Amino acid sequence: MRLTGSRPPSGSVRRRLPRSWRGRRVFTGSVLAAFGGVSAVVQFAGQLFPGVVSRPGPVLAASVALCLAWGLVRARPQAAVRQEFVRPGMTVVVEEGDLFDQPGHLVVGFTDTFDTLVDDGVVINDGSVQGQLLARRYAGDAGRLDAELAAALAGVAPVAWESPRDKPRGKRARYPIGTVAVLGTRPDLVFGVAYSRMGNDCVASSGVEDLWLGLGRLWDAVRLHGQLERLTMPLTGAGLARLHDLDEDSLLRLILLSFVVHSWERRVCRELRVVVRPGELGRIDLPETGAFLAGLAAGARRHT
Repeated sequence: MRLTGSRPPSGSVRRRLPRSWRGRRVFTGSVLAAFGGVSAVVQFAGQLFPGVVSRPGPVLAASVALCLAWGLVRARPQAAVRQEFVRPGMTVVVEEGDLFDQPGHLVVGFTDTFDTLVDDGVVINDGSVQGQLLARRYAGDAGRLDAELAAALAGVAPVAWESPRDKPRGKRARYPIGTVAVLGTRPDLVFGVAYSRMGNDCVASSGVEDLWLGLGRLWDAVRLHGQLERLTMPLTGAGLARLHDLDEDSLLRLILLSFVVHSWERRVCRELRVVVRPGELGRIDLPETGAFLAGLAAGARRHT
């Protein structure tokens, strides 16, 4: 199944020249603004102390270097944003990191068949979030993971069964989109939410409506079982091969909007932490995400 994983970051976030359109815009604007300010200071100093600017070459070089440094500082990529919500009392964090190094409850996306087979990489890729769940939370013991999934899904009736001829690989029972399997024990529960459909060719697909439904059912399950403890999730849906409707920025905002809207009705948890991998972070405008969260916080105050 073609789902993306959350890989551990290699060291701290590198400070680099801005590559995004927004980064270049901020860099250029900051350099020009700084150059205007430095020029005014130099002209003023030249009138008061003519000897200071008697050698314009070094002064110009120092001014340019200072302006470029200021532009880089202003445009350097963020590694995280954090927003406190007074009403309801909760915190939302979006950051780069290793999903499986985070304490507390964890969200992992599944397909409607809750497949777990990673042996050949055809059904589940071992680099996906599900593959890492098996390797890092279950020490590669697929039997234990399957047993916990079977217990969690015991009260849910499948909506369809595939035949061995139609789906020769993996599991054949199909559960409703939005089904949530609660695995493990507190304080480290795993909420496995089915928000995509596993094709008989082992390619997962989903849509915005499926994802929105899955998120809504996820928050309900977290509210019921999580006891308001911290919840960590990946950029759920980013790796689906056929979810073309949303880019990473829009996907992140959909997740955050769903969480906040549901929290208005009843608090889901004290802290939601969305952990993105370095490859995703470069495609997310974190300052705009921070502004979006601030707007949601203001809306939450008005709502209550």
